[in-house]
Amino acid sequence: MERGDADNFSRMGTLGIEEEFYVVDQAGRPTAGSDELVYESDPPELLDGRLDHELFKCVIETQTPRLERVSAANESLRAVREALVEHATRHGFQIAGAGLHPLARWRELEHAEKPRYRSQLDRIQYTQHRNTTAGLHVHVGVDNPEKAVWVANEIRWHLGLMLALSVNSPYWNGFDTGLQSARARIFEGLPNTGVPTAFDSYEEFEAFETAMLETDSIDDRGELWYDVRPHTGHGTVEVRVPDGQHDPDRVAAFVEYIHAAVIDLCERYEDGEAGREHRRELLDENKWRALRHGHNAALLDRSFEEAVPIERLVEREADRLDVPSLWTLYEKGSGAQRQRQIRAESGVDGLCDALILPTEQ
Repeated sequence: MERGDADNFSRMGTLGIEEEFYVVDQAGRPTAGSDELVYESDPPELLDGRLDHELFKCVIETQTPRLERVSAANESLRAVREALVEHATRHGFQIAGAGLHPLARWRELEHAEKPRYRSQLDRIQYTQHRNTTAGLHVHVGVDNPEKAVWVANEIRWHLGLMLALSVNSPYWNGFDTGLQSARARIFEGLPNTGVPTAFDSYEEFEAFETAMLETDSIDDRGELWYDVRPHTGHGTVEVRVPDGQHDPDRVAAFVEYIHAAVIDLCERYEDGEAGREHRRELLDENKWRALRHGHNAALLDRSFEEAVPIERLVEREADRLDVPSLWTLYEKGSGAQRQRQIRAESGVDGLCDALILPTEQ
């Protein structure tokens, strides 16, 4: 039974980026390819030990090396993507980026054979069987376990804005859900997901994690799938709320935003700032508004006394955190909007083609 350790929280500001993608065939349709790409062939050196599959054999995950500074993130994630695309191409596959692939019909796709996933399927049943989701996860190193828990509590308000800007999954099983991020809603069908409650201390979080393990509620700590969590193995605050992305520039912008938000909150913690007592129900309302309306959402501000248009929140946070790329994210429009426009103009074949990652990132 794998456990974390408070001593792992020892490095400040480091970065790690995990991206989930779809393995697709030459027609751009999801296909079983992760066994061949992960287990049955040698990946490029850059991906050695940093390539894994997910629940379905059509979903594959990459991990960047640990990065010491945010300025290295863009180059690293592009290099990882390029290595993955080259690896897939050599074996007759392509790679697509989205929060949900519009033609990933879960009843027709193969599940992975890995014992961990077989155990999850047996325990969770229907909601895990349909979980064809792909997300973006960003780790930021924090050098103190108490600080990490405080930051994870405080960053929860940002999750709604992060999701609203990242929405990239309007289609599921081939139909338009009317949502901007159907991935976010489908993923919440699993246990231990969504916006977490606040924890008063690292000791309290550790006790929760231990209780979940020792009562067989989870098989390992990685099954605490909340939108943000202190990662007791890596010594990071891990933000897991964004949809998977096609455009690497969007990923780089999210990484910059998440890193800046974590560093800002770390400094506030060190200055002795008192935490805000955000009610989970109100944070859930923001998440609902984000996944339903995306860039057109109005989110509750930090006081929860006013609903503020995304545009104003983006302007405020981009200026406050000195992250101009946050404004660029908003101005470019969302992935969900782009998908609907492409499908209207070019049909489902054109949409599948548009989601494929190019050979050069």
